[in-house]
Amino acid sequence: MKRNRHPRRTRQTPDTELLLRLASRLGQSSNRIEDAWWEARLAAHVDHLLADGAEEALVTVLDQLYSSGSRAYDELADMVESCAETRRAESASGLDVVLIAAPLLAWSRFQIPSGSIPQVQLDAVRVHLQAHVLAADARLALVDVLYSPDQLPQNYVETAQLAERLARAAIHGRNLKVDSAQLQETMSFLSDTRYVLGAVAAPHGAALFRWQEDDGDPAESFRQWAQQGGEALRPLLPACAVEFLPVLAYHAAVRDADRASRPWSLRAAVAFLQTVLNLPGAELRAVVAPFHDRQLEEYRVGFTRRGDSDVLHGVVWPLLESEDENNDAPTQIEATLREAGIGSVLALDQRFPLEFCDDCGAPLYPNPEGEPVHAEMPEEQGEAAPRHLH
Repeated sequence: MKRNRHPRRTRQTPDTELLLRLASRLGQSSNRIEDAWWEARLAAHVDHLLADGAEEALVTVLDQLYSSGSRAYDELADMVESCAETRRAESASGLDVVLIAAPLLAWSRFQIPSGSIPQVQLDAVRVHLQAHVLAADARLALVDVLYSPDQLPQNYVETAQLAERLARAAIHGRNLKVDSAQLQETMSFLSDTRYVLGAVAAPHGAALFRWQEDDGDPAESFRQWAQQGGEALRPLLPACAVEFLPVLAYHAAVRDADRASRPWSLRAAVAFLQTVLNLPGAELRAVVAPFHDRQLEEYRVGFTRRGDSDVLHGVVWPLLESEDENNDAPTQIEATLREAGIGSVLALDQRFPLEFCDDCGAPLYPNPEGEPVHAEMPEEQGEAAPRHLH
């Protein structure tokens, strides 16, 4: 997934030199025919590197191109994502396969579930994906796990390996069984994202998704999925408030979920504080401030009672993709907080260091006096707060 990258000095190899040359030539191309010529060669080389597990070569060149600010970075990032999440038909009679993700946002005062999906729910999800999201002739494979962000593939090579396993299952219309006990442990947050992963396969050149068909419409597909597919998934998320997001190709779905999770986390925090403290939003104040490392990394929001300086809770609003110092995050944050009912929003413009608690590792949040402090719920409500604040 595309993220801000810090340049580093690395040794060039024949693989990285070829990757750099192909991406640069594609970035310089001036017409679609030449684009296709370079794309075919770049895709073949990226496929080769993914198959060899050469994650470092891919990241090295992405870092180098990102720091140069050239169009070649976007071309290469798009190609690496595409090669990792797709399997192209090897002949006219073969099947094209795309790794997909169905994200959902959840918040709860209790642990947000993840892990194995019972067969009855998996069957219901398959029915609704086939009915509302996939094209009529498409085949589907699903993983029998509800993933947390900690459990998703952590790099391009791991993504390609999962896509390969799912592609083989999708060709035969079968699901993929994964031992959830072997996945990374899920951290506990007040609000978080969960994912159903799968792969869709269709004949080369045929429609993969419902909205590619003549009478298809993306908005209607997503609406039906949220309504019908949501009912199939709700039993997996007891005591959770849930919002369902569009089903898309893997990297696009994860990026959309990352973006949507930021206002969702703010709304969840306000609802949580109103419930636990038994206070209307008008009695709460939010303090918003930018936090820097070598550059602006994120905004943090500390919540207090109006007229009080003690930070009760906090939310991190990270910058994503190409966002920088000129982003409009403060405006988005304030608008979201106002919509959620917060009575007072204080925006600080001083530069805060990216600090965390030395004891527990939790982020420090701004208080009204402009100091980064630990968020602490009152003792009588402390047991209702989650261990980690997101």
